[in-house]
Amino acid sequence: MQIQKDTKIGEIVAHNFHTARVFEDHGLDFCCGGKKSIENACIEKGVDAEKLLAELELLDTSSPSSAHFNKWEADFLTDYIINNHHSYVNNTVSTIEHHLQKVVSAHGERHPELAVLQGVFAELKDELIEHMAKEERMLFPYIKKLSFALKNSIEIPAAPFGTVGNPIKVMESEHDNAGLLVKKINMLTDAYTPPQDACTTYRVLFQELKEFEEDLHMHIHLENNVLFPKAKALEEKLTKIYTTL
Repeated sequence: MQIQKDTKIGEIVAHNFHTARVFEDHGLDFCCGGKKSIENACIEKGVDAEKLLAELELLDTSSPSSAHFNKWEADFLTDYIINNHHSYVNNTVSTIEHHLQKVVSAHGERHPELAVLQGVFAELKDELIEHMAKEERMLFPYIKKLSFALKNSIEIPAAPFGTVGNPIKVMESEHDNAGLLVKKINMLTDAYTPPQDACTTYRVLFQELKEFEEDLHMHIHLENNVLFPKAKALEEKLTKIYTTL
């Protein structure tokens, strides 16, 4: 893939997910902000675009361990997201909440920002749980129906929400809000830097929150920049086939 200043960040990471590390190192959002070009994203963050392009060029894109998500079919990708990212959220939030409560109880008086952090994470957790449930009940099953229809040459299935683009808009909007909450958590923790008086649980908590943010970035990227465009393309292809018959 030829990368230029006008190339969208989300397209680059969709082509090679290893590039996500480069963007994260420079504080550039590749998930919710994936539709921005390198040039515009760099201007907003005060990043040297030429330096960034050079780092991307140096990245080994030929690694055999690289997962080419963009080559996966939409139905397989929905299962991957559920089994990896949805499962990760469901299995992790209770542990983080438990550690948050312990740290707030032990350090809350000296660090009042911890109570705010606890509230923001609770809001993020509630939104994600509801969001993922809607995807698993409504959007993802329909995407799998679209994939099945194309593979088996049958007419596009009827959907209660009209075009697949309608629920996708809602999901993208919710992704944006989740991204804002994660940014608040990042700020409240000083980019997950524990204070000098932090106990072991305090330090573990910040590592858990850092990992949670990294997973959520990839989670949202896979949906916004890979799965959703595939779903729209599937629907468009089926619509063209069966409106010309």
